[in-house]
Amino acid sequence: MDALSADGAFGLTLIGFVGSVFSPYYRLAGRRDPEDHVALNVAFYGPRAKRWTMTERRRPALSRDPRTLSIGPSTMHWDGAGLTVDIDEVSPLVPYRVKGRVRLYPEAVVNHPVVLDGEGRHCWWPIAPCARVEVDLEKPDLSWSGSGYFDFNTGEVPLEQSFRRWNWCRASVADGTAVLYDLVDREGQDCSLAIRFDPATGVADFAPPPPAALKRSFWHMHRSTRSEAAAGARVVETLEDSPFYARSVVATRLLGRDVTAMHESLDLDRFARPLVQAMLPFRMPRRFV
Repeated sequence: MDALSADGAFGLTLIGFVGSVFSPYYRLAGRRDPEDHVALNVAFYGPRAKRWTMTERRRPALSRDPRTLSIGPSTMHWDGAGLTVDIDEVSPLVPYRVKGRVRLYPEAVVNHPVVLDGEGRHCWWPIAPCARVEVDLEKPDLSWSGSGYFDFNTGEVPLEQSFRRWNWCRASVADGTAVLYDLVDREGQDCSLAIRFDPATGVADFAPPPPAALKRSFWHMHRSTRSEAAAGARVVETLEDSPFYARSVVATRLLGRDVTAMHESLDLDRFARPLVQAMLPFRMPRRFV
């Protein structure tokens, strides 16, 4: 799930992992037992509080059924009308508590996944591409509402086995949501997706706008998106910055309108480097009980 507040001041990202794809522990274990490597990644951004948690847990901490995913003290539950996430996590290094509830109300629901690679081993399912999100946190004390998005990814093999890198972008546009996906596979072949989700008329592809380079991050991560504007696009704020991943708020132009979008860049060649793998446990602690 991701969301931006109506005033643009706050943002969030929530990801539930069964088989934590970026986990160094899961990688060292040969990625053979996904249920023994589970985590809820929580990231809140804003002027008053910035929080990031991703504690990996073992199989006893996992409980799930068709509607609910519980990982340790946190739970994601889909009741047919919306998604409720009850969060109770602690950030790494400096132990800040993150506790509260996030509620997502879909305005459009997609009933099928999209294949991302030629072998059909990776699928992306934008379940609720148009949504309203309400945030009510106890720690930190924070409440806001805005536009949101909820999707699901699954893969049969590690991401770095199929892809070199990708850029993804989600923006609220007139009458819905636009999503851009630009992927480069292991053979260097490009794949670009540009999809509009309209609650009234459904799902439709549109021609991807021209590529637009973005300023590199502190870690010199290559970032790019697409834009109809002659001036291209720009980074408004970098929310997450790591040697292999960057999440940003970008300003661009899609479907005839200037928009503010949630954007991510992922470099899987960098992710696989031994030095990066050695750094990850400091960001992603693992509980063994």
